[in-house]
Amino acid sequence: MKPDYLPTLDLKRNYRRIRDEIHRALDEVLEEQAFILGPAVRAFESDVETYLPVPQAVGCASGSDALLLALMSCNLKTGDEVITTPFTFFATVSAITRLGAKPVFVDVDPITYNMRTDQILEKLTDRTRAVIAVHLFGQMVPLERLEAELKERGVALIEDAAQAFGSWRMDGAVPRKAGSWGDLGCFSFFPTKNLGGYGDGGMVTCQREDDAGHLKSLRVHGSGKTYYHDEVGLNSRLDTLQAAVLRVKLRHLDAWNEERRLAADRYGLLFSEAELLEEVRPPAVLEGNGHIFHQYVVRCRKRDALQAFLEAEGIASRVYYPLPLHRQRCFAFLGHEKGDFPVAESLADEVLALPIFPELAETEQERVVDVMRRFYRRG
Repeated sequence: MKPDYLPTLDLKRNYRRIRDEIHRALDEVLEEQAFILGPAVRAFESDVETYLPVPQAVGCASGSDALLLALMSCNLKTGDEVITTPFTFFATVSAITRLGAKPVFVDVDPITYNMRTDQILEKLTDRTRAVIAVHLFGQMVPLERLEAELKERGVALIEDAAQAFGSWRMDGAVPRKAGSWGDLGCFSFFPTKNLGGYGDGGMVTCQREDDAGHLKSLRVHGSGKTYYHDEVGLNSRLDTLQAAVLRVKLRHLDAWNEERRLAADRYGLLFSEAELLEEVRPPAVLEGNGHIFHQYVVRCRKRDALQAFLEAEGIASRVYYPLPLHRQRCFAFLGHEKGDFPVAESLADEVLALPIFPELAETEQERVVDVMRRFYRRG
């Protein structure tokens, strides 16, 4: 008998752990019948403000909208520059171009996959208005290397923490969570995230009350008073039902993130025991970081053939990301060529995300590594 198909993420297992809590939370919303910006939305925003902590948190409709709203609040103009990475999800860069600004890319570190802070500082010009630092796969960029210089130049530091809710980095003796360092922090609550809803959702965190007020206006068509519009905003509100779900899941998040870390450690041990470390490079954790392993992404030889072999054996895997953004057709107008960001390009050919989620069993991880061992040892 063939073993069951192993997905990269099994949301059904997670739901079974909290089913009763979820039903109670949803029943409260249904009884209230306040589905748009109802009480659970403000309650969830307050929960996040306490958890991170941050002075202000503003819910919105998606992580993509969170990035767009954050940049809109910076009042970008045509020709302004925003520095970011080409090795990230599409929304990071599409938000920049939608506002007429120019994405300026830096390459990434081959060990952590995160953008290189030294190159960020080198790319700063008098046209730079913001830096979007992407905390990729659940690990933070070392923002302390940027903070002072950006503040001195008046450049906004925006954290794309869509994959990093709950991750942290030591600031001296104090851990600081993703989304609490920069001027603005952007989160996604897409169902596959470590803190994921049962539909779309997002959030922007900020340090200043004025920024929060601006964001709250922008998310309702640029309106402060109903039907009076100071600027053109978006229709981007966090759904009350999603907020209720997210309040439940936030209570469990740290425990679930710890289970992910344990699973990541176990993968590393299994790869070592299988003598696969010449073929497979496990993800590295930068000193001072608390990695939450939103994805468990390895670099590996013969990536495409390995992925096909895993699939044939009933094991899912994903490639994040197969084509860096500077090579995407829609961004050809930026004038980049192959070789401009060599590390991002080499990662696109080698990275593979293996199954990782809190409920992943040790025996399932052993099965994954055994299949990979058979692939590499078959001659």
